[in-house]
Amino acid sequence: MSNTAPVGLGLTRIALAAVLAVSTAVALPGSVKAHRERPTEVPSGAGSVPVYREGGPTLVVCKPDSARRLQPLPDGLREANGRLLGRCRFRHIQAAVDAVTEPGTRILVLPGVYREEPSLEPPAPACAALAGQQLLGYEDHRRCPNLQNLIAVLGDGPDADRACDGRLCALQIEGTGAGPEDVVVDGEFAKQHVMRADRADGIYLRNFTVQRAGFTGVYVIETDGFAIDRLLGRWTDEYGFLTFSSDHGLYTGCEAYGNGDAGIYPGSAADVGGDRWAIEVRHCRSHHNTLGYSGTAGNSVWVHDNEFFENATGMATDSLFPNHPGLPQNSARFERNRVWSNNADYFRYRRDGTCKRPSAERGYERGVVCPLVAAPVGTGILIAGGNGNVVTDNWIWDNWRAGTMLLWAPAPARGELDPSKLFDTSHGNRFVANRMGLAPDGGLAVNGVDFWWDEEGSANCWSANVSGAASPSSDPAALPSCDEPAAAFSPGNPLNLDPPIDLSGHGRPSAESAS
Repeated sequence: MSNTAPVGLGLTRIALAAVLAVSTAVALPGSVKAHRERPTEVPSGAGSVPVYREGGPTLVVCKPDSARRLQPLPDGLREANGRLLGRCRFRHIQAAVDAVTEPGTRILVLPGVYREEPSLEPPAPACAALAGQQLLGYEDHRRCPNLQNLIAVLGDGPDADRACDGRLCALQIEGTGAGPEDVVVDGEFAKQHVMRADRADGIYLRNFTVQRAGFTGVYVIETDGFAIDRLLGRWTDEYGFLTFSSDHGLYTGCEAYGNGDAGIYPGSAADVGGDRWAIEVRHCRSHHNTLGYSGTAGNSVWVHDNEFFENATGMATDSLFPNHPGLPQNSARFERNRVWSNNADYFRYRRDGTCKRPSAERGYERGVVCPLVAAPVGTGILIAGGNGNVVTDNWIWDNWRAGTMLLWAPAPARGELDPSKLFDTSHGNRFVANRMGLAPDGGLAVNGVDFWWDEEGSANCWSANVSGAASPSSDPAALPSCDEPAAAFSPGNPLNLDPPIDLSGHGRPSAESAS
């Protein structure tokens, strides 16, 4: 493909809006503009996806009221928890993490609410000096594990070789209740992260809730091998679940809602180019967030059999933001997902001043979401500068702006100023056999437009998609077929000055404004 088209062509309003979203955070004055983290490296890839274990060294955590909380459990589960209660030696999860002596340990957490009070104690003077810094290096976290983290699992030892090499490798932390809400880890907005797993290769997290974080419910970073299994992440200022610069990951059976950025965010996943999946996201439900799913540099991710609904935007992957390993984004597969009614205008809580209040006073538990990223309200799936992605066999309905959107992300948006790379997105994306504007029960629930494309790129194609209408709607009206994809590079349509996206944060137009 050619990436040497004249710079002046293709700068449609959509591309300009993408740049503005990065540089000025349209509709979000004064807010965080993107996820920022210390310089990271993706693991070597020598690991594997961890498998749930029922045996091995075990530590038990409980609360004084855990015995009472066992009473509503089903008989067998109540009896099993009763036996564990007699083995409980810890009141706080961090204390159990600190007591681990060998790899492969399981920490079993009995029903209760865990606020981790010791993690809230005033930091030592050396740590207090770091309190004003948003970004800390790994060694800073080792010296001050609870400065930003309610619970910290730091697997790399003093050698700092970016790999787990000690007692915390293959750690499993599991709630023992009937469901995630029986074990609640509550950050109460006192820390950036409820739980941080840093270079913690093989970590397996299962069956509990994380809530009320200033940044992220669960944060997995520079880790080779992780599982987020039946977790609930809710009511955070930014992310329910964030994984970054990691490989061999699995999200399964999770749920996320009430988060100011994305419910699920597998960003900067290992770029293995489609040879295998770096991260798999399956059987999860992400709803009532600004973004149900997001992934800057979400490479080699397989997202299948999930539900994304009643977010501002259902799913997004992009190449917009700088300092993310693996850019430009490539090789994700979005398959057999249900993506519907992503029309929530949470930006109204910024317009009316609700989001100016302290986090604990905003009313997240009552349904308030305070967006921390610009998002095209009313969009099902957005690919904002990605290559070689496949969108197939999804049900996509009732998204008032667009079912799917494919658009160019100019390289300068991510800080890449090499002129030869200006047009290095979006190429080779395929939209195949999706059901558009049609609910699974057979009801007609149209999207504003089924497929929208800014016409930039090469080898993008659409085939075998169906709708409840005569045929899927699109802008442009004619799209390249996957039987004969448009192989020649196009810099985009400079006349397309009014795409169905403005990143303004406004919701579904009224009948008057739409007429």
